[in-house]
Amino acid sequence: MDWLAPLVSLDRLAWLDPLAWLVVLPLGWATLAFVLGSGRGAWAALAGVSLQLWLAVELAGTILADGATPPVGASEMAAHHAVGGWGAPLGIDLAADGLSAAMLILTQMVALPLAVYARAYFKAGDPAGAWFWPLMGFLIAGLNALFVSADLFNLYVTLELVGLASVGIVAAGGGAQQLAAALRYLFVSLVGSGAYLLGVALIYGAYGTVSIATLTPLIAAEAPRLVWLAAGLMLVGLLLKTALFPFHFWLPPAHGSAPAPVSALLSALVVKASFYLILRLWIGPLEPLLPAAAAWLAALLGALAIFWGSYRAIRAVKLKRLIAYSTVAQLGYLFLIFPLLAQPAALQAGVMQVFAHGLAKAGMFAAAGVMIRATGQDTVAGLAGAVDRLPVTLFAFGLAGMTLMGLPPSSGFLAKWQIIEAALAQGYWIIAVVALAGGLLAALYVFRVLRQAFLVSGADVAERGPVPAVPRTLEWSAFVLAAASVLLGLRGVELMRLLGAGA
Repeated sequence: MDWLAPLVSLDRLAWLDPLAWLVVLPLGWATLAFVLGSGRGAWAALAGVSLQLWLAVELAGTILADGATPPVGASEMAAHHAVGGWGAPLGIDLAADGLSAAMLILTQMVALPLAVYARAYFKAGDPAGAWFWPLMGFLIAGLNALFVSADLFNLYVTLELVGLASVGIVAAGGGAQQLAAALRYLFVSLVGSGAYLLGVALIYGAYGTVSIATLTPLIAAEAPRLVWLAAGLMLVGLLLKTALFPFHFWLPPAHGSAPAPVSALLSALVVKASFYLILRLWIGPLEPLLPAAAAWLAALLGALAIFWGSYRAIRAVKLKRLIAYSTVAQLGYLFLIFPLLAQPAALQAGVMQVFAHGLAKAGMFAAAGVMIRATGQDTVAGLAGAVDRLPVTLFAFGLAGMTLMGLPPSSGFLAKWQIIEAALAQGYWIIAVVALAGGLLAALYVFRVLRQAFLVSGADVAERGPVPAVPRTLEWSAFVLAAASVLLGLRGVELMRLLGAGA
């Protein structure tokens, strides 16, 4: 049996590798939840996501301990795993650097409180929660796999898994609005993924590989026209899935009509996945094909998203539509960084904005779910007097709004400060003006909700009769997410160090 010793050693290493387990674990508990049946699997999900968070932090610690790693697109990243022992080109490689590790931590950080929230939110027999747990597991598995995939085709596979799970979780309630939004979402997802896949096929035809590490030194400005077309198709497909203006038409119906835990997952995590791919390709293999004009076009669309999304949020009648259009606006900040990427601070600003928006928007949607359940109304006007009944929830909404507005000491303030600092350092004052204006517009729609909640006195509220009891778990889960978005602003140095360790 001595001949088994090397295999046992390799297997032991494989069993301990966070890269593999971050993909396998959510698939495992999602399958278990599916086998257990409708509405079951909450405890498996809570245990699985808790372990995934520990693994993501462990992976980040390993990357930090390794120190500086090669630049993005280099053949070796800070962490690497060959699936089944067969690496590229014959097998599948998983790889992670500081950027990947940061996105993995955000995914688990958001998913864990939302799992606690969803367990209290969905009642027994609720059709919207019947298959929430397996769909959530497949969604998180797709996200984790996307962040550690090392070739363009596997990124497509993970994009499809995320997209299909997202459509399923939106349509789970079976209502007419949800089904219509889910069908629109499905159409957009398929078109975006199809455009991306066609671009991957063209690149493979030109270079005979889809490995990001291999393609990075091969693609140059003198590339064939088919490669330029491939880059355009891939980026447009990803922009459609990110819901950047003017490709945002599918997002408000999907996020606004879904149950609160689903809206929080979609807004906090799913749209960030396609942005992550845009960023990874932009500073990686496609960089030689993207002139300054392309960066300024991305920034222009980002600025339009900020103004248009804020305008629609200010005028929105329904609370969740207001928050959904706020997502359209806040996504615009992510694209302001592309003309600034010559400075490392721009990448840091973008990732900090991803964290700030992810945590704040998850908390805001969770708080909205509590308010809608307590008042029985889904309009902003229906929130009158809610502060007397739901002080913790309104405080959570205010903390999340503080992050979206960019008030100190929140992570949103840190992200917007870094964008403004990088813009002024390069003489791009117009970007700084847009960032400041977006914060002021965010204040308008956030304070619109808070003002309405304080509008009616306690005596007037008492005349309305008893208020349905809301589980405290719902309120405090929303508060934890919103508070985390603020507290991250006090501990942003660790996140910046992680990005630095990952090149």
